[in-house]
Amino acid sequence: MSDLRVEVAVVGAGLMGAATAWELSRRGVSVALVEAFDPGHRHGSSHGTSRIVRRAYADPFYVRLTARAMERWAEAEADTGTTLLRSTGGLDHGRARDPVGLAGLMLQEGVPHELLSAAEAQARWPGMRFDGPVLFHPQAGVLDADAAVAAWVRRVGELGGVVLRRTRVLGIEPAGDGVLLRTDGPAIAADRVVVAAGPWLPELAPALGVPVGLPPLTVTQQQVFHFRLRDPGAAWPTFVHKGQLQLFGLPSGADGGSRPAFKVAQHDGGTPTTASGRDGVVDPASRERVAGYVAEFLPGLDPEPVAEASCLYTTTPTEDFVLDRVGPVVVVSPCSGHGAKFAALVGVLAADLVLGRGSAEPRFALAAAAVW
Repeated sequence: MSDLRVEVAVVGAGLMGAATAWELSRRGVSVALVEAFDPGHRHGSSHGTSRIVRRAYADPFYVRLTARAMERWAEAEADTGTTLLRSTGGLDHGRARDPVGLAGLMLQEGVPHELLSAAEAQARWPGMRFDGPVLFHPQAGVLDADAAVAAWVRRVGELGGVVLRRTRVLGIEPAGDGVLLRTDGPAIAADRVVVAAGPWLPELAPALGVPVGLPPLTVTQQQVFHFRLRDPGAAWPTFVHKGQLQLFGLPSGADGGSRPAFKVAQHDGGTPTTASGRDGVVDPASRERVAGYVAEFLPGLDPEPVAEASCLYTTTPTEDFVLDRVGPVVVVSPCSGHGAKFAALVGVLAADLVLGRGSAEPRFALAAAAVW
C-alpha cells in the first residue's frame, strides 16, 4: 500500500534532482521530489552562490555540451523569473592547462575567444599574474546554485508537484510495472524513480535497490576559500590555472560576505570520505596551499581568507558523468567537480530518459545492467 501515487519520484533535491523534477513538471508529469534534508542544505555538493560556468574544455564533447547547457539556462531563467547566471568571461592558463591547444579547439568549435600573452593579460587584469599564454573567452561566468535549486523547487510546487522535505528514502522495491519507495514518511508508488543522490549515491545504491553496476565512485571533501579584493571595484573573470596544482577562481557572491570577495579553491587534492562520514573540517594544508597561490598569482587579493567552507566531490575514474536508465530506475550523477554548469541541461536529458525518449549518451552509461 502507498500513501502517495505519482508518475515519477525524484530522490534528492540538489541541482540535478531539482532540475529533473522541474523539467518533468513542465512536461505535465506528476512528480514527488524527495529530499532527506531541506532543499538548499549545506551537506552535499549543490549549495553556494558561486559556481563556474564556462565553455573552455580540452574535450570537444564537453565544449558542445556547454553550448546546449547555456541555452537551457536561458530557458530556466525565463521560466522561473530568476537571474541564475552572471557573465564575467573566463581565463585559462598554466602549462598543464595548455591555453594554445584550448584556443585551437575553441576555434574549431566556433567559441569566441582570445589568446593573450602573459603581459597582455596582466595589463588587462592588473591584480592577476600569469606564467605563460592565457586564453580568454567571454562566454563564462558565475552560477548561483542556491538560487537555481530554490527556483526549481518552487516551480515544482507551482506546477502541481509534491516536495517532501526532511524525508529519507529507506528502500526502493519493484511494484508491478513501477516501484514503491519506502521512506521515513509516506510510502510512494511511482511508475519511475530518478536517483539523484549526489555523494550519497555510493553508499545508498545497494539499499535503494538500484539494479545496475555503478562505476567506481570516489567521494572527497574539498575546501573553498574567499579572499577580499584590494580594489572593491575590480571586475575579475573566472579562471582555471593548472600547473603544479589545479586551481580555479571566481567572484564569491554572497558566500564571501557583504564586501566584494573572490573564491579560490584547489580542484585536486581532496580528502577521501563519505557523505555521511565527512567531518566538515577545513584542511589547514589546503588553506596554506591556496593562500600561497593567492600571494603569488593574485596580488589583487588580500591573501588572508575572510570565509571558508568544505563541500563534496563525487568522481568517476574518467571524470565523466553517470546518466542512464535501467528498467524503471534512472541514475543521475553529473559529478566529478564540473557538473553544476550542466544542471539545466541534465534536467532535460534525465527527463528524456524517464519518458523513454532516446537513449543514454554512451559516455554516461552505467557499467552494467540488470532487469527487474
